[in-house]
Amino acid sequence: MEAWQKMSALLEIRNITKTFGSLTANDRISFSQMEGEVLAILGENGAGKTTLMNILFGHYKADDGEIIFKGSRLPMGKPGNAIAAGIGMVHQHFTLADNLTVLENIIIGERSLLSPSLPQKSAREKLKNLSDKFGLPIEPDTLVNNLSVSEKQRLEILKTLYRNCSLLILDEPTAALTPQETDSLFSTIKQMVKKGLSVILISHKLNEILSVSDRIVVLRHGTLVGKVDTKKADRKKLAEMIVGGTVDYPKRQAVKKGSEVIRLKNISCDPINESTKGLNEINISLSEGEILGIAGVTGNGQIPLAKMMAGHLKPKTGEISFYGKKLKAFSPKQFMDLGVAYIPEDRNVDGLIGDMSVWENSIMTETAEEEVRSKVGWLNRDNCKKSALLLCDNYDVRTQSLQQPARLLSGGNVQKLLLGRWLRRNPKLLIACQPTRGLDEGAIASIQRIILEVRKKGNSVLLITEDLDELLMLSDKIAVLYNGSLSQSFDAEKLNRSKIGLMMAGESFND
Repeated sequence: MEAWQKMSALLEIRNITKTFGSLTANDRISFSQMEGEVLAILGENGAGKTTLMNILFGHYKADDGEIIFKGSRLPMGKPGNAIAAGIGMVHQHFTLADNLTVLENIIIGERSLLSPSLPQKSAREKLKNLSDKFGLPIEPDTLVNNLSVSEKQRLEILKTLYRNCSLLILDEPTAALTPQETDSLFSTIKQMVKKGLSVILISHKLNEILSVSDRIVVLRHGTLVGKVDTKKADRKKLAEMIVGGTVDYPKRQAVKKGSEVIRLKNISCDPINESTKGLNEINISLSEGEILGIAGVTGNGQIPLAKMMAGHLKPKTGEISFYGKKLKAFSPKQFMDLGVAYIPEDRNVDGLIGDMSVWENSIMTETAEEEVRSKVGWLNRDNCKKSALLLCDNYDVRTQSLQQPARLLSGGNVQKLLLGRWLRRNPKLLIACQPTRGLDEGAIASIQRIILEVRKKGNSVLLITEDLDELLMLSDKIAVLYNGSLSQSFDAEKLNRSKIGLMMAGESFND
């Protein structure tokens, strides 16, 4: 008998069912959470993970079933009930007030900051005790706006512990962390468990799940398809459980490097918003048949770099050359005509128009082509739909109908649609920003295969990703963005996760 089987049940999920119209998000899901256990919940997009956690935390009320927590039935539909019972949740996107201090963010959940009896002294003491107990050091008087991503996450965890949390739900907790910060978080999780906390971990990163969890629950299409002891699991087995079949991961093959496609020389630009850095005199050279991977924690200049190389942003200083010719004008159309394809970071906001149909979104890069226009200049709907059908077939875009609104596509199918509409133009340069973020293992393998095919055809790829395993697997060269500056590029074979992680944190950056 495994150790977790000897523990008492802290949480019991019994036959939870939740529907939204004709969609069954959760279908009679049942499992238990043991005291002192790290339980991982895996599943592709749309598998029902988020819905289930929202039911547990009180954001949704289940249509059927019940939740037993600490031996008592948990009333559903109100987060206050979950918090009072001892359930805390740290969402992927933090819910902090940047203009307040750490201590004020801790207190604000209990009472108004305008309260005349604000318990600053007792709160400060409790915060220090929690920080010491769980190894989560933080300065109480620091403005949240001045905290790093990992410090903000630390604060979110402390907020839940301050409210006497005994079960902590972490939703994609490593999405914006360096490898060193991830290791530190996992060390913290293990320490918290030793001190009596139980954890539910939601993540797409299988290697992380395997390293920190005790048991794994797998959801697929709203149903529970498997429970496995982590010690008996491996990446291949989990991936097959998630997608319901074999996952064939692609491998990078040797490709002869050709002519230089694009060169950025001493490029600088101002920040485009408060959440990202500008660029400081960066230099890039990218050739045919080459993938340059860009690593870095979110907000260090990735978005300005991608937008500039796609013609959406004009540099303040420096120059860009395409096949040796210096560019003087900057516009998305000019860069598209040169052969640049751009897959944006936010595929749903910047990549497509969700309320328009699949076929309409598929031909957005082709509207000037004769093949999709009638003799009088109007779009030829029949030809447009034929083109869309061919794209969906070639790139395995799975849709109920070409008339279906694009917003109803899964994340993986959206990404394949975006790639397909660009790649049929045979671009000289593909700029792919976070191309597999939030996708299931099957979709990830499919997208990675498409990217390697672009390289195989002798074209170049700028790959911007936070997934270091993906970066090392696909890239020929790797450079790191930190605080708007770009390191020199290194052969991918000469790097490892640790070295890249140190550079992402600003250490050994110029070595």
